[in-house]
Amino acid sequence: MAKKATKTTKKTTKKVVKTKQSQALTYLEITKKSVAASLLIGLGNYVLLKLGMPLGPFLFAFGLLGVCVMGANLFTGKCGFLFEDKIKPLHLLTILAVNLLAGWLIGLAFSVCDASIIEAARAKVASWDISWSFLIRSILCGVIMYLAVAIYRKGSPLGIIFGIPLFIFCGFQHCIANIITLGVAATWDWSVLIAVLGNFAGSLVTWLLLPMGAKLKK
Repeated sequence: MAKKATKTTKKTTKKVVKTKQSQALTYLEITKKSVAASLLIGLGNYVLLKLGMPLGPFLFAFGLLGVCVMGANLFTGKCGFLFEDKIKPLHLLTILAVNLLAGWLIGLAFSVCDASIIEAARAKVASWDISWSFLIRSILCGVIMYLAVAIYRKGSPLGIIFGIPLFIFCGFQHCIANIITLGVAATWDWSVLIAVLGNFAGSLVTWLLLPMGAKLKK
């Protein structure tokens, strides 16, 4: 009986160890793909700060196109598909946390490489505030982000090519682009959390109103 109990204990221990190792690998993969997404969006934001209007917004689209093609983890590209793709909430939170931290650091690195974008970043940050207007603009950005990714999933990049310039020209707020801008400016602004909330809400509301998931499966 003692031997059986020992064998059972060993098997249980092995299962626990394997489960923990599997979870660690999962979070490592999530982290790698989230850093990649921050870098891609960072490149798009860099050219936007560098060139400004009207060319910058169109080149920014390269960032999200890269995210979708490479399968990287971008919070604003994932949150609207939370239920459709059965994403675990903790995984989505991990993506958000890594996007924010990596995004800020990437923005800081860009400012060291090219000081000419710092003033443009500071001017943007100065225009942000915690207001209903800012929240609404964040929600509308979430709407566009969901539609852009959903259209890409249907086989067309047009949602990204036109959607990204659209939200930039309209002054809508994208939380990951904003955190990168904060990194370039080497500062912090609490409005980025409003952008997170708005992007999440806008994406989910669009998913609820437009059952793209059902259409994609057909």
